[in-house]
Amino acid sequence: MFFSKKLKKFKNINHCFFSRNGGFSKGIYKSLNCGKGSKDKKIFIKKNLNLVSKKMNIKRKLFLMYQTHSNKVMIITNKNKNLNKFKSDAIVTQLRGYGLGVVTADCVPIVLYDKKNHTIGCIHAGWKGALSGIVENTIKTFKKISLNNEIFAAVGPCIDKKSYEVDSNFYKEFILRSKKNKIYFLKKNKNKKLFDLRGYVTHKLLKLNINVDHINLDTFKQKSNFFSYRRSQKKGETDYGRCISVISLTNFGQN
Repeated sequence: MFFSKKLKKFKNINHCFFSRNGGFSKGIYKSLNCGKGSKDKKIFIKKNLNLVSKKMNIKRKLFLMYQTHSNKVMIITNKNKNLNKFKSDAIVTQLRGYGLGVVTADCVPIVLYDKKNHTIGCIHAGWKGALSGIVENTIKTFKKISLNNEIFAAVGPCIDKKSYEVDSNFYKEFILRSKKNKIYFLKKNKNKKLFDLRGYVTHKLLKLNINVDHINLDTFKQKSNFFSYRRSQKKGETDYGRCISVISLTNFGQN
């Protein structure tokens, strides 16, 4: 379990970037696999999610997304809170007693809190979503609720630039969008580059005047703590687990 020092200061929210440890799943999913999209046994995933809700003291419901690497954001309200699926890569709410969760296995989990309006959110930022505007769209959604805001973001464990090897086509896609994106790439060899996904999403947040904090850990290298899509691919595994990051608005405190 990992926490943001900045978010820890606020008494009316709970948050946590969970590791892969302390759950019920077996084999390649050992042990706190929270990915409903994985091929893990549903009973284990359900038990893992119940455990997360209990640890987070979520009184009502833990909301998860059907993540598709899009730039779509949904606001959860009393009107739509009973939906079975939220097809988006970011969710935002002002509902108390509920949790918002994002599952990742190398992509960037971001949890957000607007202290002036008691609004929380979470983002699933893979390279596709980040490139197509998921970060900007989420902040726009916060500003739809109120333009008078003070938003804090914690950027969680994700694949580090030293571990994120990409080809020339990947590089070209970013450079076509903006030549300024060159700063997020390092040359590895003639055909490969290294991509700084954390740096890329962090720059977007800072540009939007968001107060940013980091849990700066590499999901690819830290096998004992995190699931990793890239690591599972390299090992030739058939599937992979997902770690969960959660934020909730409690019923107390007025920070």
